[in-house]
Amino acid sequence: MIKDLKQAECLELLANNYLGHLGFIAGRSPHVTPITYFFDAEERCIISYSANGHKIDAMRSYEFVSLQVEEVTSIQEWKSVLIHCTFAEEAGSTAKKYLHKFTTGVRDIIERKTGEKPKFIEDFSSKLKGRELPVVYRLHIKDISGKFRCTEGKK
Repeated sequence: MIKDLKQAECLELLANNYLGHLGFIAGRSPHVTPITYFFDAEERCIISYSANGHKIDAMRSYEFVSLQVEEVTSIQEWKSVLIHCTFAEEAGSTAKKYLHKFTTGVRDIIERKTGEKPKFIEDFSSKLKGRELPVVYRLHIKDISGKFRCTEGKK
């Protein structure tokens, strides 16, 4: 059976993960790409970064985006959250502050979930090696909803 997740359950799923699928519009076409993110519960926003390119150009042109995050145990047992957001690029010392939050937050989640201890931002994205500084951005949450599927007797 498929049911709605409560708001608190949606936020918990978002906070306990660091990989999602970012949906954005480029030109007249929708695009979806995987990203590494950190959910800042204090500020109720998603923090991420990227090298300059197609995705960043598209979000600069059209700020409305979505993020989908899921936990899949099996075809019969999963949770999924869809977040509608607006894109905001950060700069200077503010960007450094959020990049630090991102790095620390994602490292802590990875360590808690897998026992691995990534040391550098390059561990999160090899695309940035030898390139200019990343574009740090936040996705301000406008709406969040979620669904889950479980077998009878669970939840």
